[in-house]
Amino acid sequence: MTSQRVAHFIVFLTSDGYHEAGWRIDEFDGSDPIGLQSYIRSTAICERGLLDAAFFADRLALTPFRARAFPQTHHDPVQMLAALAVGSSRVGLIATASTTFSNPWDLARRFATLDHISAGRIGWNVVTTYDPNAAENFGVSLPEHDDRYARATEFVEVVKRLWDSWEDGALIRDPAAGIWADPDRIHPVAFEGDYYSVAGALSVPRSPQGHPVLAQSGSSPAGIDLAGQTADVVFTPQRSVEAGIEFRQKIDAAAERHSRNVGDVRILPGLGYVLGSTEAEARDRRQHLEESVDPTFRWQMLATNAGLDISKIDPTQPLSAEVAASAPPTSFAKNIVEHARQTAQPFGELAASFTGLPGGLEFTGNPDQLADLVEEWVTRGASDGFTLQPATVPEDLALFVDHVVPILQRRNLFRREYQGRTLRDHLGLPRPESRRAA
Repeated sequence: MTSQRVAHFIVFLTSDGYHEAGWRIDEFDGSDPIGLQSYIRSTAICERGLLDAAFFADRLALTPFRARAFPQTHHDPVQMLAALAVGSSRVGLIATASTTFSNPWDLARRFATLDHISAGRIGWNVVTTYDPNAAENFGVSLPEHDDRYARATEFVEVVKRLWDSWEDGALIRDPAAGIWADPDRIHPVAFEGDYYSVAGALSVPRSPQGHPVLAQSGSSPAGIDLAGQTADVVFTPQRSVEAGIEFRQKIDAAAERHSRNVGDVRILPGLGYVLGSTEAEARDRRQHLEESVDPTFRWQMLATNAGLDISKIDPTQPLSAEVAASAPPTSFAKNIVEHARQTAQPFGELAASFTGLPGGLEFTGNPDQLADLVEEWVTRGASDGFTLQPATVPEDLALFVDHVVPILQRRNLFRREYQGRTLRDHLGLPRPESRRAA
């Protein structure tokens, strides 16, 4: 089975791997506590493999139990991108930033600056943040779910207007005439909305991509609508091809509601994986990872990521109706609560069954088997590729680049060289024209 459709891959990068025990069994460098050298090394592997981008998550609150058993160095990912942009030349770089705890003008300038620094390789993962501990760190109350998404919609609109406040030809740079820029082609946004008020133009010219790539990960109805309106890329947990096809239909319908073309959004489900030269070797590696997990940490992390209060959970008992009812209205929490209800397992046992992204796709096997999985999803239209979540870094990341990528290339499912310079080029996305252009 072959196809002309080309798969896209964005790598979810942590310093030592997506699996919580990855730092305990792989090449962990205790002399590099901030992980910068690990990120530089991993970004180079992504670029060597012609992957679309490396993606960096964010967390705006420190949970003490996580710090005991898992590397907890949540640096500002936007600033990390500046260092990685200088140390790379082709691979895209995507950072997470919250609309709930940021300012539109400031964030628009930071991402535009990065896009200039990187020659057009930057993306912004738009999140609304549901962690009440983050709200406490910022000294505010956490808005309700629908309010967060309403704020996010307006926030993104303001940012896009700021990115468009300079026309492409506004920067003249004519020393002989003494003209640096044409002020008639620089437009104050003069925005007054329900949540934000922004008067002036951005202080930097329009960036190489026009708009840095916009990514979004919400799979709730509000998240799907926001993705259909604004996203270029969607991260999502999907367990099966059929679920992926159904999710694509929802995204396409949302895009059409907002007068966008079907296919404007790249859908890249999360794919956690462990590779081996044989399936047996991969299963042995997976078992080694699982044997290295702290079971208390596992269930507490699952509960915290789902927005559940760990002080109200008995891991030896099924999830209570009271705790289930307290879950926030996020797609992540919904996946956990529904699975808990269906299985009626003690929560500790339930957590032990989640070795990666809850509700998402997990793979353990050899490179040919993983290439088969990618081919099925892409050729059947269930996804445009995947957000790779290598269990260990650099090992599983390098195994994918060195052994899975060549198989996909032979099947005409992946590029043999970068076709352009920007992240939009990699993803096959057009460069948006400024809405303020004549």
